[in-house]
Amino acid sequence: MKHVSFTSLLLVALCAMLVPFSRAQESTDPSRLTVIKEYDPTKLIPFHISGYTGEPDRVLRFDLEVAGFKMVEAERAAYKLAGDNAAAVRGVLSDRNGAGLFNKTFSGGTPRQQAHALADAVVLALTGKKGIAQTRVAFKMAVGRASEIFVSDYDGHSPAAITADSVIVAAPTWAPGNRSLYYTAYLTVAGVENTTILAHNLGTGERDVVARYSGLNTAPSIANDGRVAMILSKANSPDVWISSSTGKNLKRLTETRAEDESSPCWSPDGRWVAFVTKMGGRRVLAKASSDGGPITRIATSGVLNPSEPSWSPDGTTIAFTAQMGGFSICVVPAEGGEAKVLADGEDPSWAPNSRTLIFTKRGTAKRTLSLLDVPTKQVKDVAAFSGSSSQPAWAR
Repeated sequence: MKHVSFTSLLLVALCAMLVPFSRAQESTDPSRLTVIKEYDPTKLIPFHISGYTGEPDRVLRFDLEVAGFKMVEAERAAYKLAGDNAAAVRGVLSDRNGAGLFNKTFSGGTPRQQAHALADAVVLALTGKKGIAQTRVAFKMAVGRASEIFVSDYDGHSPAAITADSVIVAAPTWAPGNRSLYYTAYLTVAGVENTTILAHNLGTGERDVVARYSGLNTAPSIANDGRVAMILSKANSPDVWISSSTGKNLKRLTETRAEDESSPCWSPDGRWVAFVTKMGGRRVLAKASSDGGPITRIATSGVLNPSEPSWSPDGTTIAFTAQMGGFSICVVPAEGGEAKVLADGEDPSWAPNSRTLIFTKRGTAKRTLSLLDVPTKQVKDVAAFSGSSSQPAWAR
């Protein structure tokens, strides 16, 4: 396996960014118990927040709106969160009748991190699902005429450059454990420019070549067991190939005449790889067993020209982009069926909760990233970056 060196300056910045979050330390009144309430995930939860100021107040409101809550006046709220952020972020959660659900204080880390931890506690208490406010995303951002891979908090804060090659990069994806990213870079090695799939260790900054064959080497996707699915044209036409995490034990999964296979993604159990191909002259979603075998179409009734599939971590749903004049974010049952259009955009990627998507919006000046609560279709834009941003990937 070839090794690609990295600059020491970038390593210092990377290590500073990628030290794991100093998780907010939680202090809980033992007389108050966390209670999981029944709720309808397709409806926004009326919610009222009081007592917070500055950044913690903004963070709490953003996090909870992303999670499917709606900020309302106190008299209209189904639940209320009262607290303060004087010495640490503290919150008392109660229902509309004043019954206490929890009393928690979060210390350690920054006020922003404490507020994220409190938001996650609210989500867990009211939905029974783990929150996503303390997760991260990777994405590509235009830097001059080139692009680089960045990592940030899920809401766009604390962005840090992972690459500094001044070339075109594409499609970052996380390896299990979130300690490595795989992506494509248009690198020149020994005087030859070619697409190259790299595995990038976020702790050390070291990068290893996974695939650099003649022709296309693009769109890596990593299974939960570390296997890599990717698009290679080493056998003339672009096809889906599978390898070990290091690029070894290469196996061709598809062999079609259609020169349009793209965007592979794994099912959570590693049994299937979904991708885009052509059948009957039309672009469709399809899947093939990772052990090999026939290609099966995944029906997306009601929409045309699907691309960029993303399989939800719970295995039930595939999100994808449909091109019908503009670009639309859609979802369909994993076995195929009636597709639902959710929002304008492209490049969807699932959060670990299998409920939230991050995706790309096309603006007049540049592309930006947004968050979509799938059951309610509520959309929140992440913090704006200096350059056009796209192809987000949510950490696992």
